[in-house]
Amino acid sequence: MINVIDLALAPSEAKAEALVRERAAEFLNVAPGEITHIRPVKRSIDARGSRPLVRLRLEVFIQERFNPEPALLEQLRPVDGRREAIIVGAGPAGYFAALELLERGIKPVIFDRGKDVRTRRRDLRAIQQFSVVDPDSNYCFGEGGAGTYSDGKLYTRSHKRGTIDKAMRLLVEHGANPDILADAHPHIGSNKLPGIVANIRETVLRCGGEIHFDSRVTGLVLDKGKVLGVIVNDREERLAGAVILATGHSARDVYAMLYRQGIRMEAKPFALGVRIEHPQELIDRIQYRQSPREPDLPAASYKLVAQVGKRGVFSFCMCPGGLVVPAATAPGEIVVNGMSMSRRDSPFANSGVVVAVEPEDVAAFGGGGVFSGLEFQKSVEQQLFLFGDGSQKAPAQRLPDFVEGKRSADLPDCSYIPGLIPAPLHQLLPSFIYQHLRQGVLEFEKKMRGYYTAEATVLATESRTSAPVRIPRDAITFMHPQWEGLFPSGEGAGYAGGIISAAMDGQNVARAVAGYLS
Repeated sequence: MINVIDLALAPSEAKAEALVRERAAEFLNVAPGEITHIRPVKRSIDARGSRPLVRLRLEVFIQERFNPEPALLEQLRPVDGRREAIIVGAGPAGYFAALELLERGIKPVIFDRGKDVRTRRRDLRAIQQFSVVDPDSNYCFGEGGAGTYSDGKLYTRSHKRGTIDKAMRLLVEHGANPDILADAHPHIGSNKLPGIVANIRETVLRCGGEIHFDSRVTGLVLDKGKVLGVIVNDREERLAGAVILATGHSARDVYAMLYRQGIRMEAKPFALGVRIEHPQELIDRIQYRQSPREPDLPAASYKLVAQVGKRGVFSFCMCPGGLVVPAATAPGEIVVNGMSMSRRDSPFANSGVVVAVEPEDVAAFGGGGVFSGLEFQKSVEQQLFLFGDGSQKAPAQRLPDFVEGKRSADLPDCSYIPGLIPAPLHQLLPSFIYQHLRQGVLEFEKKMRGYYTAEATVLATESRTSAPVRIPRDAITFMHPQWEGLFPSGEGAGYAGGIISAAMDGQNVARAVAGYLS
């Protein structure tokens, strides 16, 4: 017999397997020895009461054998190469598309402009410590994509786009902690995800796929309304039955290349704002009503949304126990992002706080065309860079000074390694962005007392929440409506927003490619 039960336990109790078994036996009125297996289905923190609880949903097997599902990787066999598909980009959309193609007997050939996940670390060190930005290898570009070194959160609301289970199981089979299968807000960590990405690469290669780094796709091979392949590094031509574009939200040169070749694109809404960092101890005290927090509780997080006029202001990519990192993809711009290690043990908590930007807000940029949002995004990043000293130091203010519109005399300690520059962000940011952020922060304080504090630092610019451009595709075939054989995918095409939604989109597109090649 299999029973599904819900338990609410203290954090220390939830970590003790023997105690969980006892509580489950009490709930079901059976002896603990009758329970043959317990499978966690969902695990979440409930901090609404006087003391935080861990809520568990469990499948309890009573005198019944537990038969785990066969490993997904056991179903993969080497491909013969008779059918090939090119994938542009080795981020989650690209790599999970490759795994799906292999499952269907199709050879994936991946081209990525950046470096493998280990070599890429040197370029991250260069931007952190020396403010040197490599436009092909940085926090956004390279094996694993933007999420590899910026937190590794796996939360998504995109269940309607496909089943999340397969993507999560593939991560576990490549080395992720199985806890991610049950956690309400699963997280891998920027210290663990690179190894998992490298393991995925080995799977692709072992099964007959190809992966080429330092390989920038600079053009498409087009003929009579059909995409036949790609041009790599301006010289090498590679042909295949289909091309999946999975280049991420920051590949501006790819958009320019598509535009030159007559590939239809369209402007889409995006978001832009700042990153706000608090002491983690303060967030713990607000959320858990205890300081220090219990040792078995994770670093507290939050999610905040406010409606200011007709526009949304919201927290984004919240990183408890995390760090703020420089995420520029070209010299001459300031972009910040957040990340956490697996233990989330930094003394700081940070989150993007952004304002929704509609195409009509930025129509004056880029001649009012498809790149108006992209040009607006770029102009803000460059404006913030020009205020500084030519390094990757981030312009910053204390939170109350930001709201009150005055320059900060000094700044709190901060996790951002390149350093901070006191700056009048209220003047440097576009007026409508600043005014909405200002009011949004005041609304946040009403929902989370203590959020509005001089201990908080505002850093700019948080501008890469999503792509400001969409590459259209048919809702059924996933193919570009204008060019046969071209399959836009992931964040860069405008159809995902994070590791898991991008992975799921890559899987969906790969299934469509398999149908097309059949």
